[in-house]
Amino acid sequence: MVDNAPLQSVQHAGLTIEGYSRAAVQSYWRIPELKIGFDLGAQPWSFMGTETWFVSHAHLDHIVALPVYVARRRMMKMEPPTIYLPPQAINPVQEILRQWTRLDRGRMPCQLKPLHAGEEVELSRELVVTVSEMKHSVPAFGFVVWERRRKLKAEYQELPGHAIRDLRLAGTEVTTERRTPLLAYAGDTAPAGLDRCPAMYQAKVLICEMTFVSPQHRKEKIHKFGHMHLDDFLDRRDKFQNELIIASHLSTRYHPQTVQRIVAKAVPDMLDDRLLLWL
Repeated sequence: MVDNAPLQSVQHAGLTIEGYSRAAVQSYWRIPELKIGFDLGAQPWSFMGTETWFVSHAHLDHIVALPVYVARRRMMKMEPPTIYLPPQAINPVQEILRQWTRLDRGRMPCQLKPLHAGEEVELSRELVVTVSEMKHSVPAFGFVVWERRRKLKAEYQELPGHAIRDLRLAGTEVTTERRTPLLAYAGDTAPAGLDRCPAMYQAKVLICEMTFVSPQHRKEKIHKFGHMHLDDFLDRRDKFQNELIIASHLSTRYHPQTVQRIVAKAVPDMLDDRLLLWL
């Protein structure tokens, strides 16, 4: 396999989270078991087989590899991918692809689909993605992947099988849908974006930015430009119900060892060993 982009991986709750994220450099994530990816700041060759992508926002470090990814799939005779984007990004991205078609002399076949806050995307019978508005310097979304199951309603659980069958045949809805948030991806956001989507705190796995960690960096300015600080995690410690919290998108101002030292001092228990720094 061609190794053309940095890649880290961790497994949790039956999911493999692969990717890399560094502020102003590149962000890209993939969850093979869910057959989806988030953001296209670069495109590891091994990600090419994933054909459904959710782009959180249109900053270059989150979207610049989109033409490369589309062109590679066309070159390898793969089906056109489906890429979900904020609606404000659709026309500019279409124009970019048209210009690259002129330069590359190769088609750029893909389905670009706009998303809006509150919408849902069905991945399969068992999986659905919900969209929430984040708080960033450009229109941005966060995503939650839910597992959904049909469960027998409580009032019918004591009935024998033939009685439940008769109810179904009579047109009675005997089941109800139950959803479990499996994974949340916040993209780039100030804390307000995270707070407006409670499911972000409830998902088994949360991928969230922690762009700044230094006490010298002022939170007010960080929030103004749509980012989060280590202190924002500490302020919300009691909200995090996640089993795994991946802190990513760290500023290039920091050396990884500096980040580890500052975070270890501020959060010695690493949020009960749930906090993972993606360095």
